Amino acid sequence: MKNELKEWVSRVPKAELHLHIEGSLEPELMMSLALKHGVELPYSSIEEVRSAYDFHNLQSFLDLYYFGASVLRDEDDFYQLMYAYLQKCREDNVVHAEIMFDPQTHTQRNIGFEVFMPGFARAIKQAEKEWGQSCLLIMSFLRHLSEESAMQTLEEARHYLAMITAVGLDSSELGNPPEKFERVFAKARAYGLKRVAHAGEEGPPAYVWGATKSLAVDRIDHGVRSIEDAKLVAHLVKQQIPLTVCPLSNTKLKVFGHMTEHNILQLLEHGLVATVNADDPSYFGGYLNDNYFALIDHLPIEKSHLVQLVKNSFSASFLPEKVKQSWLAKII
Repeated sequence: MKNELKEWVSRVPKAELHLHIEGSLEPELMMSLALKHGVELPYSSIEEVRSAYDFHNLQSFLDLYYFGASVLRDEDDFYQLMYAYLQKCREDNVVHAEIMFDPQTHTQRNIGFEVFMPGFARAIKQAEKEWGQSCLLIMSFLRHLSEESAMQTLEEARHYLAMITAVGLDSSELGNPPEKFERVFAKARAYGLKRVAHAGEEGPPAYVWGATKSLAVDRIDHGVRSIEDAKLVAHLVKQQIPLTVCPLSNTKLKVFGHMTEHNILQLLEHGLVATVNADDPSYFGGYLNDNYFALIDHLPIEKSHLVQLVKNSFSASFLPEKVKQSWLAKII
């Protein structure tokens, strides 16, 4: 039965809504780019890099994540990074991806929009031409930095807004509540951008409330702790605010001790619009299908649950309604 469910997941068209492109940097590409740019890594082999991917919390992951991104230096690096992920989409039958990128991770190293945006665009156009891949970009602000830094980033992005669908909020959740970024999200909204925010992963349900009320988000990234607040659950269900859940990430970062403890089925049972996503697949041990497979292996999940999760991935997307409906009709 499990194999049948995995086979179905593999062949059905899916959307991915929570993917950090910098978090798809595989060790092989990291070491190749380090050699290209003369960046000294504290690892002598790909095996050593992979063994470092053992995290005890979000911050321990972020420390390695930002270090890994330091090898991304020129336009072609960003092209290679994006194209490698899009090829994974093709392998997993992810027909639509809404991809987050962190400008401040690069601008703090004096690598500007004029470097990474053309690299991303070239890969996206190539994938669209070669196999019809659909992509949208989400520009995420680093919440451990100031709102002023986020505002400056939004202004620096003005020339590239035609390429950007939404803004997001990621990085260290604890101590950096959504309310800190209320003004920059209001400005992004005035620019016509959609809004998403990480909340309710490490942070409490109060952060989910903050994201919905202060930032007026269209989606909550993660949100698994929302279930601790019945009023919040009722609000999310009433407003149909989706949650972009990342199972392997949640267990790798110890939000849940083991996949058998994951609450995604409870989220569905409460009527929440939960979706499955890979987050930072290189660091957390798998791309989108791997996340579905982990749920199949460790939870009492049925095909009806999987159908709902896949349908949610399209209904929660920022695709035009007509395109959503065309994909939803293919999920049986």
